[in-house]
Amino acid sequence: SVCLSPGGRHVCFETIKNKDYKRYEMDPARTGEPKLRHVETDVLIPKLMREKAKELCSDQVQAFNHCCKDSGFSMAWRCREQNTALKDCLTVYYKDPVFFEECKQEYIQEKMEFQRTGIPAKIRKQKLPTSM
Repeated sequence: SVCLSPGGRHVCFETIKNKDYKRYEMDPARTGEPKLRHVETDVLIPKLMREKAKELCSDQVQAFNHCCKDSGFSMAWRCREQNTALKDCLTVYYKDPVFFEECKQEYIQEKMEFQRTGIPAKIRKQKLPTSM
């Protein structure tokens, strides 16, 4: 089993049949990480995981999008194979506790940087216009 500490509480993932993970919580322990709110661990970090997983599965995303554009109204039937491949690729990342931990650490860094500067990540990552 793999244990993580989202939001200051221990969460462990136990391998079950077909490499699915069962989530269970343990007693809270102080790990030195900032305490995360429920919305951060259950909404914002998974949102970051989805964005990063889509980048990592870009070939499957492009294949599915291309199929949908070419198929029109029959895309639900014609693009089943591409949709299955995309879901399989994304699910690998969604169920990976190491990937969750990486995304959590990235989120914490962005949060700390925002608290330090007051500038949101979207604005910080934009390129400044060049002088004329």
